[in-house]
Amino acid sequence: MIWDSDQSMRLDCNPEEASEYLQAINEVRRLTESLGSLPLNEDGEENELLRRAHSLLQMAMARLEEEFSHILIQSKQLLEPEQLSFCSSEDEIVDEESTISIDDDLAEDARVKFQRDSGRCSEEFVIDLVHPDALPNLKSIAEVMFMSKYDQECCQAYSSIRKESLDECLYILEIEKLPIEEVLKLEWSSLNLKIKKWTRAMKIFVRVYLTSEKRLCDQIFCELGLVNQTCFVETSKGSVLLLLNFGDAIAIGPRLPEKLFRTLDMYECLADLLPDIDALFSEEAGSCVRTECHEVLRRLGDSVRGTLLEFENAVRTNISTTPFAGGGIHHLTKYVMNYIKALTDYSDTLNLLLEDSNEEDHSSSSNSNGILEGDGEWRTSFNVSPLSRWLRSVTSILESNLDSKSKLYKDGSLQHFFLMNNTYYMVQKVKDSDLGALVGDDWIRRHNRKFQQHAMNYERASWSLLLSFLKDDGIFNQGSSSASRAALKERFRSFNLSFEEIYKTQTAWLIPDLQLRDDLKISISLKVLQAYRTFMGRHASQLQGGKNSDRYIKYSTEDLQNYLLDFFEGSSRSLNHAHKR
Repeated sequence: MIWDSDQSMRLDCNPEEASEYLQAINEVRRLTESLGSLPLNEDGEENELLRRAHSLLQMAMARLEEEFSHILIQSKQLLEPEQLSFCSSEDEIVDEESTISIDDDLAEDARVKFQRDSGRCSEEFVIDLVHPDALPNLKSIAEVMFMSKYDQECCQAYSSIRKESLDECLYILEIEKLPIEEVLKLEWSSLNLKIKKWTRAMKIFVRVYLTSEKRLCDQIFCELGLVNQTCFVETSKGSVLLLLNFGDAIAIGPRLPEKLFRTLDMYECLADLLPDIDALFSEEAGSCVRTECHEVLRRLGDSVRGTLLEFENAVRTNISTTPFAGGGIHHLTKYVMNYIKALTDYSDTLNLLLEDSNEEDHSSSSNSNGILEGDGEWRTSFNVSPLSRWLRSVTSILESNLDSKSKLYKDGSLQHFFLMNNTYYMVQKVKDSDLGALVGDDWIRRHNRKFQQHAMNYERASWSLLLSFLKDDGIFNQGSSSASRAALKERFRSFNLSFEEIYKTQTAWLIPDLQLRDDLKISISLKVLQAYRTFMGRHASQLQGGKNSDRYIKYSTEDLQNYLLDFFEGSSRSLNHAHKR
């Protein structure tokens, strides 16, 4: 009673007094146990003493519970944001909004691969959530309360205080408590940022805070039976379920292609943490947390698979009503190729998630568009990974769509030009990235042949008529001189008109890739200049010196060579205003 009446006494301030106070409580507890084991007279002195001892014990337990809470609060230690630099290398991500740019340079520079395999930085980073000097007092109080059968009150006090501390940890990690319906209403820019924060927070919370919380429970309650696991689960369950609730909201939300990369980040993060969570909540008391983690992971995986299907459908159903200006690289081609290139960062995860996909679905959907029929691709694809099959399927769907878009051009040569541009872009994207290893050398060889075929078909469609005017059919040496000269004039006039029309049209066409542009110009120049030079050498003398000969022989070989340099720049020109180089 004397000890209890001294409200100024704090057990964490005077170790000697604390020890004496706990010893006095133990004496009272032993007295209640001794008297309780005797057959007492209800009105006897011993029975009154027992009632008094019980009353004192209740008062002492209330005081100990208060002291226990006080010490937990006063001695708590939190990991501040500036102390989290140990994880910065693992979590530093460029804010590229998870959208795949159609601009090649931006796509290359903006996306920084999420460092999922950089090491479990916090695996050994266990912190003291309460000051070490406070542990002996906390442990002593817990032992006395448990021995006095006030274990439930002790655990409730611990859980109540530590729950608040874990809530503070989530606040430090910038995690908000949002119901699922609120998460589903968020704009993508806001949701994207929250997903990145969640991914970082999950690793730190599980591998630092929860690991440290588990150790604290063990330090205080390890000698008191399985209560340490129960206290830990009761303390941490709410915070873990709050984090998982956000993951669930993402999993059940709309399956939009732009969300896929963040969903994959979340899936990989949770999958990586699953062994840690299973170990932390290994006992029966933690089974609900383990189960929910596995369920959220499964639902995130379902979301990834569903989003991949949505992406395929989006590519398949992307309809154009007007031809793409200049026959250049279509936005859809850039988007799809940059998108699947970025997916290669997640190859292991996607192979796992696609492993159970129905191969017949992919085969039938691809064969139905006519791209894979008879080219042998699917006859060999069953030896490759699930991701490889999916990538081949998507590129085939893209090719089918591009083939449809090419038919919007009235000019047959522009159809081939458009397909040449886009097929070349696809091949280069594959060759210059990890896509090459995934789709295989046979895919690259096949599409190189397709590209070359489109280029050859373009040249035939565009230049065959013009080159026909430079053929020496022998008519210029037959019959009268005047008839021969008239036929020769007509040939030059037809050639000039044809070249001027091609020049005006195809200077507006665009080949974005400089190497391809130069290669095609060289190929055209070799054919046209050689034929023109030969024709001029044989027949120009018949017209030169005659009246108005410059009306027919308008261009020298050097002029044509210079004009051909203007082709495929994306800016229409006319020879009436063209500069001579």
